[in-house]
Amino acid sequence: MDLHALDLSHEQRLDGETLQQWVFRRLRRSVMSGRFPPGKAVTIRGLADALGVSSMPVREALRRLVAERALVLLDNRRVRVPEMTARRFEELMAARTLLECEAASRALGVADAAFIARLDELNRESDAAVAADDIEAMIETNLAFHAALYGGRPDNVLLPLIESVWLQIGPFMRLALADLERHYTVDRHAEALSALRAGDAAALRRAIEADIRDGIGHLLAQLG
Repeated sequence: MDLHALDLSHEQRLDGETLQQWVFRRLRRSVMSGRFPPGKAVTIRGLADALGVSSMPVREALRRLVAERALVLLDNRRVRVPEMTARRFEELMAARTLLECEAASRALGVADAAFIARLDELNRESDAAVAADDIEAMIETNLAFHAALYGGRPDNVLLPLIESVWLQIGPFMRLALADLERHYTVDRHAEALSALRAGDAAALRRAIEADIRDGIGHLLAQLG
């Protein structure tokens, strides 16, 4: 695969962040946001060149991503996204539903005006991305909305588990978005915001479950 055509996530290196940490975070985000196309192998050397680094931090980052089941190692130089079956996808959807509904429900305890205002802003950005048919922005704003909803508590332990599932589903999000307008006819984020404002845990769970089902559920028929 032409690595110059692989548009990696543009994550700025943070203050105090080591090169190895930055490479891992950038590659992890790239997988999560669907920038590694399913079925396409990439090389360690090509990724290193695309990032402007040596092979060593890339090799270590890929080892960690393989351990998270985000990628599979083909040999000592190439990796690709794991093959997806209908059964595996169904289990990943079930895991998303269980974890995210619980995390959303727990967010009610920190859902003050500022928290809800931030989510409302992210939802507007998501709506703008959909209106502009900007696939990159649609994926990024959707991830940002959900991460902000689930990660509000400082002692949160569910978000890292949820991100592990996102890593395995992420490469298939672009395929889901290609036919989104036919399946995603109700703004489930708006429903979630209404439930947060009302303090209604049951309604919030229903909104998140519907968001997952409407957003990616239709891929099951293609994988079957």
